[in-house]
This record gives sequence, C-alpha cells and structure tokens, in this order.
Amino acid sequence: MTNRDDYIQSNEQNDGPENQEGKESSIVEKIQQLGQTNVPQMGQDSKIHCLTIVGQIEGHIQLPPQNKTTKYEHVIPQIVAIEQNPNIEGLLVILNTVGGDVEAGLAIAEMLSSISKPTVSIVLGGGHSIGVPIAVSCNYSFIVESATMTIHPVRLTGLVIGVPQTFEYLDKMQERVINFVTKNSNITEEKFKELMLSKGNLTRDIGTNVVGPDAVEYGLIDEVGGIGQAIQKLNSFLDKSDEEQVLQ
Repeated sequence: MTNRDDYIQSNEQNDGPENQEGKESSIVEKIQQLGQTNVPQMGQDSKIHCLTIVGQIEGHIQLPPQNKTTKYEHVIPQIVAIEQNPNIEGLLVILNTVGGDVEAGLAIAEMLSSISKPTVSIVLGGGHSIGVPIAVSCNYSFIVESATMTIHPVRLTGLVIGVPQTFEYLDKMQERVINFVTKNSNITEEKFKELMLSKGNLTRDIGTNVVGPDAVEYGLIDEVGGIGQAIQKLNSFLDKSDEEQVLQ
C-alpha cells in the first residue's frame, strides 16, 4: 500500500461513525453545560459576541432539572473572558428571563455595567424581576414591542423568621436593586418605586407588568427595537470607538 493509500485510509478512519459520534456528543455537552454551542458568526472576523440569558437565573441553590436556567457560575467566567479577549470588541446581551436569584442577577448586572467594551441589550419575550437590572446594565438597551418586564418587590422563599430584622434585610436588598436600576437607566427612583409597589396590576402580587413601549416611555429602556436595530447600534459604538483610537 502506498503512502497516498495510507493517507486516504487514515482520513476515512478519522471521519468514521465513532469520531462523528464524538463530535456530536461534544456539542450536546456544550449545550447542556453552557446553554449554547459555537453559534454561526457574521464572517470569520466578527467583533461581536452574543450572550444569552434565558429561563430562570440560578443562584446559590440548584433548581430542579426540568427548569430552564441560566447559571451564574457559567455566565460570570464568560464575561471575564469577553473582557480579556482582544478579538471581541462588542457584546450583545439577549434576555428572555423570568428572573430568579437576586444576588446572582445583581452580580451579572454589575459585571456587565463595568465591562470596558461597548454593550447593547435586547429584551425578547420577557425581562422580569431581577432581569430588569440586567437589561439596563448595558450601554444601550432595546425591547421589542411584544416583550414585557415585571417590576415587583424583593421576596424570599422557604423558611422566613417573622422578626423586624427580616423586613430590614429585604428592604436593604430592595434598595440595592432600586439604586442600580435608577443609576443605569433614565427612570426616576419615585417612578420605579411607584411601579414596584402598585396594586391591582398583578393578580397574586403587587407590582406592575410593563409592556415594551411603556418601558421606553418610563425611561427604563432606551428604545423599542429588534435584533437589527441592536446590531446596528452596537456597530455604531464600535465605529465611534475606532474613530477615537485613530484621533488619539
């Protein structure tokens, strides 16, 4: 057998069923662990990274396996890698979340607000509860017309001790959320508290369910728009950043 035959035979063995199954299992493992695989890019020199935050934001307590979750121990390392990767110049954050753990959500929001690269968020479907701070943490935020954002007070689940200290703890945690949202958006503290403590809007809770255009009207979100507008805005940030570097 010639060297050419050996080369062809080795390639056929490498592309066999076992190797193909290995590739498929690797992709499945990435989806299970990180919620995503290598997504198609807009060419090999894409400067934009897409970060999805979907389902329920999981914190220090592991949620049941049937729940669709975004785990903060997966998202935080991704944000660190995005900040350090010189090939990534902009970040697009896509949200469709029901909320979840307050401290985990605030941790993600704080990291997004402190990243040095241009960031744009877009709310699709819903950006409820602790998803609100994450939505406003980016440099510019979009929401589609059909999306909603539920604003309500901080709550605890499980065993709660009925003492004044418990109320003070919840009140301080709620103030952290209010301060972050008002600092990173155009909504006033008075308006945000009004929406948070409103009665009659939610059937089993106090708070407000805000639809896309209303979120923009209140100053919570910057603009109504979809994925096209979000990418266009992010590209404008990148072009502006390039111009500033040239002038320097």
